[in-house]
Amino acid sequence: MSTRELNTYITDAEWEVMRVVWANDRVTSKKVISVLQEKMGWTQSTIKTILGRLVGKGVLNTEQEGRNFIYTANIEEKEAVRDYVEDIFNRICNKKVGNVIGSIIEDHVLSFDDIDRLEKILEMKKSFAVEEVDCNCPEGQCDCHLHHH
Repeated sequence: MSTRELNTYITDAEWEVMRVVWANDRVTSKKVISVLQEKMGWTQSTIKTILGRLVGKGVLNTEQEGRNFIYTANIEEKEAVRDYVEDIFNRICNKKVGNVIGSIIEDHVLSFDDIDRLEKILEMKKSFAVEEVDCNCPEGQCDCHLHHH
């Protein structure tokens, strides 16, 4: 299930909670609280409120086992990250996507496997490349029209 199908937006605080759930698959509220009190300095009540919001949005499932509440994700981390990145790219001009991707690659440490994978993807993309990417913006939302119209 994707975040689009759930029609949700995950806030920065909710994202921190989801990272704990994704990392642990099935996780108790006690574990989530322990991790986020340490990392974020949040109170137990703040964390429980965020867990409740995520359950309310349908992003998390909760079940009670004895005295423990167990949380599981309804969306996979990979899919949530993809939706998040797609949302970012939908906010910029199509002509700038290549430069943004280049900057991301330049600014982050990559393994040899990461680089091999990226090289394969780029090689495959070459067969579908266009001479120039079309602008997708309404006039006035980017500077493309200043250079090409």
